[in-house]
Amino acid sequence: MTQPNLILASGSPRRREFMHALGLSFAIRAADIDERTAGGEQPQDLVARLSREKAQAVAAQEPDAVVIGADTIVTLDGEMLGKPVDPDDAVTMLRQLRDRPHAVYSGITVCPAGGGEPQTAVVGTTVWMRAYTDLEIATYVDSGDPLDKAGAYAIQHPGFAPVARIQGCYASVMGLPVQELVHLLARAGIVPPVDAGQACVSLTGFPCCGGTDVVLEMGP
Repeated sequence: MTQPNLILASGSPRRREFMHALGLSFAIRAADIDERTAGGEQPQDLVARLSREKAQAVAAQEPDAVVIGADTIVTLDGEMLGKPVDPDDAVTMLRQLRDRPHAVYSGITVCPAGGGEPQTAVVGTTVWMRAYTDLEIATYVDSGDPLDKAGAYAIQHPGFAPVARIQGCYASVMGLPVQELVHLLARAGIVPPVDAGQACVSLTGFPCCGGTDVVLEMGP
């Protein structure tokens, strides 16, 4: 059976890497939507809505394709931290997160081909940051890496390595909960050639959480 056309409605390099790790053939059509928060919206609801709106925006233009939309947000003490607006904002976020736990939510939506009902999943992960120094923050921000990332950090960054441990899904913190993506794609008639566990290990170095709240130690 020929795989239906598949589109990732995101320009994120991390999400693209996971798609390749799953052995999928896909096109990229980054969705342009209003990502502002609605009044009183909870983070779980926000990432679910934004992932769905991204997928639907592209699906409306590509009705014969299966479309994937995703969104990720960091929350600390009830405050949602999106992408920093500038380097100073990135420094502020990283200082707020330092040596403390916070939550990361990723929403993912798959729109089936032919106008089928969108299917959405949300994954929450608790992340404990290490006690990095102000000098480490400055060096990392100067690299430019945090400016396109929710919460101003990449969990997988080898130089900064900001995370001490997590409880939940490593891939979700990177922006794409792979286990849930595989389940949603199966409903839309697509089975990746590579299983979720193998894809996760190849990119993160850690086993797939398999939908459980496993604790992963990142090391010193």
